[in-house]
Amino acid sequence: MADFRAIEDWAGHLLAKLDGTARRRLAVDIARKLRTANTQRMRAQTDPDGNAWKPRKAPSGALRSKRAQVRQQAQQRKPMFAKLRMQRNIRARSEGGNAAVVEFVGRAQRIARVHHYGETDLVNPGGPSYDYPARELIGISKDDIDWLREYLLDYLSK
Repeated sequence: MADFRAIEDWAGHLLAKLDGTARRRLAVDIARKLRTANTQRMRAQTDPDGNAWKPRKAPSGALRSKRAQVRQQAQQRKPMFAKLRMQRNIRARSEGGNAAVVEFVGRAQRIARVHHYGETDLVNPGGPSYDYPARELIGISKDDIDWLREYLLDYLSK
């Protein structure tokens, strides 16, 4: 994760001069742009540092039917977290005008937590458990920090 103390020191007193509505609007706009950046990284299957995620576990065991084999092969070709990265599952909001928050909501939050931290969870309800590898889903990269500096300069110069 990134350290925002430098940005807070640099722009904190300027942001404090903004009224509450302007700060809240700025925070929501920043959160939306960070959500977009994170969903693009999820689509590329990389973490904020640019490292590729560990790939899906290869299917094991023989399947009974040809149809099941075809379905399993199709599943292997799909990108991970296609539904999880949809806007309805990732909320971008302002927290009291002082913070920009990007978070998973609902059922997606539990699934994202398991994969983000690499926890053990059931594959199917009532089925076997699996120790998922850690795949950082949401984070802030150095490019995001550079973008944020530029965006704050543009916003505050208006």
